[in-house]
Formats: sequence, C-alpha cells, structure tokens
Amino acid sequence: MSLLMPRWAWAEELVANAPPLDLTQHWAGYLALSVFALAYILAMTEEVTELKKSKPMVFAASLIWIFIAAFYAKDGLSEQAGIAFRNTLEGYGELFLFIMVSMTYLNAMEDRGVFDSLRVWLLSKNFSYRQLFWITGLQSFFISSGCNNLTTALLMGSVILAMGKGSPRFVTLSCINVVVASNAGGSFSPFGDITTLLVWQKGVVPFMDFFTLLIPALINFGIPAAIMHFFIPKERPAAVMEAQAMKRGAGTIIFLFVMTIITSACFENFLNLPPAAGMMMGLTYLKFFSYYLQKTRDAHPVLTPVDLTDVKIDYFAPMKYMNSPQVEKNKVVAEELPFDIFQKVANLEWDTLLFFYGVMVGVGGLSFIGYLTVASHHLYGGIDPTVANILVGVASAFVDNGTIMLSVLTMQPNISEGQWLLVTLTAGVG
Repeated sequence: MSLLMPRWAWAEELVANAPPLDLTQHWAGYLALSVFALAYILAMTEEVTELKKSKPMVFAASLIWIFIAAFYAKDGLSEQAGIAFRNTLEGYGELFLFIMVSMTYLNAMEDRGVFDSLRVWLLSKNFSYRQLFWITGLQSFFISSGCNNLTTALLMGSVILAMGKGSPRFVTLSCINVVVASNAGGSFSPFGDITTLLVWQKGVVPFMDFFTLLIPALINFGIPAAIMHFFIPKERPAAVMEAQAMKRGAGTIIFLFVMTIITSACFENFLNLPPAAGMMMGLTYLKFFSYYLQKTRDAHPVLTPVDLTDVKIDYFAPMKYMNSPQVEKNKVVAEELPFDIFQKVANLEWDTLLFFYGVMVGVGGLSFIGYLTVASHHLYGGIDPTVANILVGVASAFVDNGTIMLSVLTMQPNISEGQWLLVTLTAGVG
C-alpha cells in the first residue's frame, strides 16, 4: 500500500498541473459568459432595481464554477477545477482581509468625529467658494492616497453639501472636482484604490515605485480643476460655528492607522508576506486600543440591553419625541455605549465586499475557461501596449475599474513595469 501512495500522489500532481481545457467554444463557456454579463448589468443598475449588487454577482460566480466543475467532473478532472477555485479564493481572501481592516479604521475614525471635525473646521474659517473648491479638492487627493477613493468622495461630498447650500453651481462643480481628485489621488498609492491594491498584491509593481505616479496624478487632478475654477462663484459662504473637538482617542486611532499601513508595507517588502498579514496585525493595534478606551472611559450611566429593545412606538402620536421610533432610540444608545471595535467591523460595507467576491471568483472562472487568454491575445498581441493600456483606461470609465484591472492582471500580459504603471494610472483615473 505504501508503495502505491507515491504513484497516486504523482498522478494527482499531474492532474493538478495539467493545462486547463479550452471551453471558449463550448456551451459551458457561452453560458458562463452570459451569466456573468447579465449579473454585471444587474449590478450596474442597482440604483434603478434597488437590488444589492452583491446578490447577482455572488450567484453568478457560483453558477460559473458549477458549470466548470460539472464539465471537469465528467472527464474525471474535478480535482483540477477544485484547485483552480481555491487559488482564486486565496486571492480574494487576501483582498478581503486588507479592505476589511481599512474600512474598520475608517469607521473608527468616523465614530471618533474625525471627519465631522474637519467639516465643521472648514465651515468656521469663512473661506471663499473658490478657496473651498481647491481645499476640498487637495484634501480629497491626499486623503484618498491612504483611504479608499469611494469613502473619500462620500465624506468630502457631504462637506461640500453642507458648505454650498446657497450655491448649486459650487456644489455641482466641487463634487465633480472631488470625484476627479479622489480617483487621481488613489492612483499613485497602493492603499488608495482597488486597482493599485490589486497590482501591488499581485507583485508586478514594487511598493515604492507606485509613487512615481504622483506627478501624473497631480496633473490629472490639476488640469480639470483649473478649468472649473473660473466657473466657481467668488462669494463666501457664511461661517456657522467653531470647530468641534474630536472624541477621546481620535488622534491615537489616526496614528495607529498610519502604523498599520507601515506595518503592511514592511511585511511585503522585508518579510515577503502578503500585505493582508500586516493589515491584520494592524487591526490588533486598534483592538488593544479599543480595550483601553473601554476600561478607561468616563463613568456615566449606560443603558442595559433590556433598554435597547424595550421601546414603545406610538403610531397615533408620531410627532412626540418621547415616543420616537426604534431607529432614533438606537442613535441615542449608540452615543452612550462605549467604543466597541467589533461594532465597527459589523458596520462595514458588506455589500461591497461580497460584490468583490463575485467579481474576483467570476473573473477567475472566465479566465480558467480561457476567455481572458483570448482577450489578452487580441488586446496586447495585435496593438501597441501603450495604446492598449489607454483603451483599458477608457473602458474603466464605463465598467468598474477593479473589474477591469483584475481582468488585465488575470490576462498576465508580457509588458514592462512602466506599462503596468501606465495601466494602473489609466484604470484608476478613468
């Protein structure tokens, strides 16, 4: 029996390392491609259908691998399909942990009033609309290099809405400026956007080389901003109040977030460990600090768990504050409860995280079928790589840039590091 074991292991290794079957002309391939396209259309029309984008994408990804596994099992190659799926899942796992930690820190900073303090500070300084236009744009540019660009755009957008109530033109142009600045700022940092994060985790561009995109990113932000500047009103909004103080521990959490980013970079550069491992270590910094905040909080009455549910709603007197709905009651309770790190994890953008699962696993399935090899041959085999990477940027204006970049990385085109930086920039700002 022991003599047969090496042969079985050798046979299993041959099956695992065998090239995948070309299913691009098979019914399974056509069906998988159709399912993915339909799911992506549903995800893009989320605002119209009110169907969360993660639902069709996760379902489509599952169907794609069912088609693949069923076809491979018919030919006795189910192990090969299983190994391919696990490799795809491993890539998503690293991305998930990385983004989870980043979002948790952002939720913690929001809880401590970091972003509210920034908003009120801007409102209290009596800047002109044109000054606010450039200040919010530059802040978005540099904040998005450490935070993800979507969160940055949402936060700065709320600041602009609060400052520009009397000037619709200022609000419109400043929001456009914030979107452009957030995309540009996220394109030169491995932490700023899903595109740069994917490229960094794949290892095709070293950590420090991303910062060579700083000047091109500034140009991408500066030129549109300079054009819009002349259309911004010259008036000043009225100052409303003094800047409010941040909650206890806000400065420390910002410092811990910076240390987490440094830890992640050191794990990848010096220890050759995935950046997600460094981010998870950084999460423990926040967990220990959360424990400290809980143990040293000022003494004040905290509602018991019974009070959280023992809320009566008077449907016949909805205007009475004392009979406010459960949602309003929970807002008050949330302010009285101590800082809880696990509550910040629970409040993550889980729909976005699951959407990325569907995209990565679905694209991995299409790549295993062979479609991305065909796409790579047509895109990078027939035209100049510079032109191809510019076309990728144009496509990212219409399709999610994370999906576009993941597809390019899965194609594995034989291009230089400079071309990888170019496609990172074009996909990020597109």
